[in-house]
Amino acid sequence: MKQRTIKQPASLKGVGLHTGQPVTLTFQPAPADHGYKFQRTDIEGKPVFNADVNRVVSTQRGTTIKFEHVQISTIEHALSALVGMQIDNVLIQLDGPEVPILDGSALPFVQALSYAGIEEQEAEREYFEITQPVTYRDESTGTELMALPSDHFEVITLIDFNSDVLGQQYAQLTDLNNYEKEIAPCRTFVFLHELEVLFQQNLIKGGDLDNAIVIVDKTVEQLFLDELAVKINKKSVKVREGILNTLDLHFKNEPARHKLLDVIGDLALMGHPIKGKIVAIKPGHKANVEFAKLLKKQFQEQRKLKGKPVYDPDKAPLFDSVKIAQWLPHRYPFLLVDKIIEMSENYIVGVKNVTFNEQFFQGHFPNNPVMPGVLQVEAMAQTGGILALSTVEDPGNWDTYFLKIENVKFRYKVLPGDTILFKLEMVAPMRRGICQMLGTAYVGNRIVSEAELTAQMVRRS
Repeated sequence: MKQRTIKQPASLKGVGLHTGQPVTLTFQPAPADHGYKFQRTDIEGKPVFNADVNRVVSTQRGTTIKFEHVQISTIEHALSALVGMQIDNVLIQLDGPEVPILDGSALPFVQALSYAGIEEQEAEREYFEITQPVTYRDESTGTELMALPSDHFEVITLIDFNSDVLGQQYAQLTDLNNYEKEIAPCRTFVFLHELEVLFQQNLIKGGDLDNAIVIVDKTVEQLFLDELAVKINKKSVKVREGILNTLDLHFKNEPARHKLLDVIGDLALMGHPIKGKIVAIKPGHKANVEFAKLLKKQFQEQRKLKGKPVYDPDKAPLFDSVKIAQWLPHRYPFLLVDKIIEMSENYIVGVKNVTFNEQFFQGHFPNNPVMPGVLQVEAMAQTGGILALSTVEDPGNWDTYFLKIENVKFRYKVLPGDTILFKLEMVAPMRRGICQMLGTAYVGNRIVSEAELTAQMVRRS
């Protein structure tokens, strides 16, 4: 599918649930590959930053992200609406620190986005495809979230608060085209006994009975209800069938559906639409965010593997070991690249056939032959050196020297019999002989090591 944005800006006004401050939120169209970004228009410089799970700083009664000294709270309903409407690229502008709570659901956001209209873009949508189960579990709460393979996005939630009024509830969304009707109208909820604690924590300053379902699962005296009415600026508060005042539920399982709404919004922070089945048992913002971090890590690994080079041993290499030795000064036992099989202006692919005859296996863990990680990094550098030397007329008269090695990770052991593919990619234009590259080493379908390398080319005197 193609990426999508909105045709024109759309604004909503309201108050923040916890801050109680008035705020205007505006959805702005954005270009392809922009993703979801927030902008605080009330702060000097009007900072813009990604809706990224790694920016989450609080999950107390909502999800809060922060960039430097700027933060935005209760973002999950707006993000859920964007995912539900299958919109990929939007700038979300706010003139305050918290997304407005409105009626406590995602429906007002959906209606604003529908009014703005949806526009298809040229770029294709990049999905995170769940190819094997991913699980997160919190033993202390019994919360569990799972991502399972599926050819489309669907979500199941199960909740159990040990409440006779609420009971055990189940909700399911099998098609995002049904989001607006089945999930968006479902409002946030809270138990009556939690309200006093939230007041003491200086939260829910913008809360009232119009933007939350208040569930009463214990007997309360009228005096308590009268005091509550004063705090939320109501003439009176009554209980009917376990819910404050005469509020009617949109669905019998509205709380479970709202939890599903929250799961969708929090998982949007991983940065890409999901193609898979999400099962959430007793979900909450903290668990949702931790699960989103896990999914983002899996996606990054999957994306790296999509760039894995294809090695055909029957195809003639661009450089064999003889030509490599003409360009690089290294000789046995320090020449660690056997072939160059691909090369362009921006990347190069080298091959190293690891055999038990390598000299390092004789003294490095003799009874457990493992290729030293530092030599994997050296082999990366030699591969990248060929790419750097290809930019000069007399490559055999230049040397390349390390200036910096960063973010090195060794993920799996490299053993005798393995064939390593080294892919080095330029991350910045080469200037004054200095080149910066991202190196990735593959064995089969595994990334075994990676590093960021900076080197300098120097002409031999």
